[in-house]
Amino acid sequence: MTNNDQVKTLTGIAIDQKQNKNNEEAKAFAEELAREFLSVADQFKLGSLPTESPHPMTTSLSKDAKENLPKAIQTIKDIDLGVFKQLQMYLPLLMDLQKDVAQTLESGGRIFLCGCGATGRLSLALETIWRIKYEGHPKASLLQDRLVSFMAGGDVALIHSVEKFEDFPEFGERQLRELHFQEGDLLISCTEGGETPFVIGATEAALNISKRAPYFLYCNPDDVLKKTAERSKRVIENSRIKKINLTVGPMALTGSTRMQATTILMYAAGLCLWYYDQNFKEIEAELSRIINYVEKTDFNFLAPFIERESLLYEKGQYLFYETDGLLGISILTDTTERSPTFSLYPFENQLSEHKHPSLSYLLFTKSEDSQSAWNDLLKRAPRTFHWKEVTDQTSQERLIGFDFSRQLMELRPRYLQASHAHFKIELNEETNTLHFELDGLVRALNLDGLNFLSAHLVLKILLNNLSTVIMGRMGRYESNLMTWVRASNNKLVDRACRYVDTLLKQKGIVVSYEELVRECFRIKDQIPRDQSLVLTMVKEFDR
Repeated sequence: MTNNDQVKTLTGIAIDQKQNKNNEEAKAFAEELAREFLSVADQFKLGSLPTESPHPMTTSLSKDAKENLPKAIQTIKDIDLGVFKQLQMYLPLLMDLQKDVAQTLESGGRIFLCGCGATGRLSLALETIWRIKYEGHPKASLLQDRLVSFMAGGDVALIHSVEKFEDFPEFGERQLRELHFQEGDLLISCTEGGETPFVIGATEAALNISKRAPYFLYCNPDDVLKKTAERSKRVIENSRIKKINLTVGPMALTGSTRMQATTILMYAAGLCLWYYDQNFKEIEAELSRIINYVEKTDFNFLAPFIERESLLYEKGQYLFYETDGLLGISILTDTTERSPTFSLYPFENQLSEHKHPSLSYLLFTKSEDSQSAWNDLLKRAPRTFHWKEVTDQTSQERLIGFDFSRQLMELRPRYLQASHAHFKIELNEETNTLHFELDGLVRALNLDGLNFLSAHLVLKILLNNLSTVIMGRMGRYESNLMTWVRASNNKLVDRACRYVDTLLKQKGIVVSYEELVRECFRIKDQIPRDQSLVLTMVKEFDR
């Protein structure tokens, strides 16, 4: 499939969402998409990658989430702790990155962070953390704008993914160029799998623009990646690209790279940015501090919060995650990523009909309107664009429609005709304490000297733990298999088909990969968003 064909397909999907096709047209369109995917499927069969493999410690995770809550919480915590300990082994790999960041900034260049999906959100989070670090600093005007982040689809994708956008390497290059990446700038690319076309496109483009070699951070072994995807092999074997391999093994929830892979990527890049102008031993010391902190902290305080939030959803109620610009980016990341991982309805846009509201929504009570809320979230004006290939999916107007300002406290209960509980999560900067409050449940967590970057990492793994266990209690995965994954790009189409294949073989049913793909495209846009594609396909083949 050519690049033009791919863009045509992406446009077709966007248009198809706005048109009513009769059954025959829909069937023909689905068949065309299936044929196009099958023509490139070999480059997206990622089942051999460790990040896509089941974790041996979580085979009973769905059962434990329902029947043994302390065990479920502790298991995920132990896996996360292992990530930080693994990073200790990788510290020598970060020395050159810290030096190159320092040299770039000291010579007047800018640092660009690039990713898509979960790694795109970590990139935006790191820029926000950087901007907060230098608020009020004597060099704030010189430093705050020297870190530039972008993700596939622009800032809109932070809150609502732009389907299939990450499958196009030319989009990565185009976004990089439109942000005016220049000769003296440094690109740090993050891709949890090591194979994302968008990120690879941006990385290879940087070679032709800047004199500084780009960095490519990823979480799978080189030998496996080179056998799996030609595009990955091309990057790994390119001596002009600086690679940092941060392999961490399987995710706690199979394929959910929003968890451990993103954690190690965010902390590795973040430490090099936070301590760019200090001795490397400061990085080593902060990493030791967070390891000690996670080891001694009892995460089981999450249990009553998990039970309470789960109960709210069971009763058909809704929830506001109430916070502000200090922690908002990490809270938004976790709540946003629940949608594609567990096939939940995403945050609804206030400019659209509210047929399918999300279970929860971010809320900034101190922000007066949508524009100010976005500015408070990012600590800058949002970055959007309007390309004809993706209609209005990435536009400023669409972004502003996702309103999480104080206005939402009146708007949402009114159009849903339902009350909302408030889950408040705040940081007391004076005492360096995280505060959690939900329906009378209150917990304060002292961060014991951890810096602001590490505070976000602690919050990230806590929220990943909380949301994953809640979804297990709601039946949104089986064992540790992501059976409610949404097939919104080529990688996820393959993942859904692999999971169906696994479940069918457990029943003694063998179906060809081609049949699975065709069935996936036939039904994936026909079933409700909050219905399991994987389980629906299993039923179709198990008639």
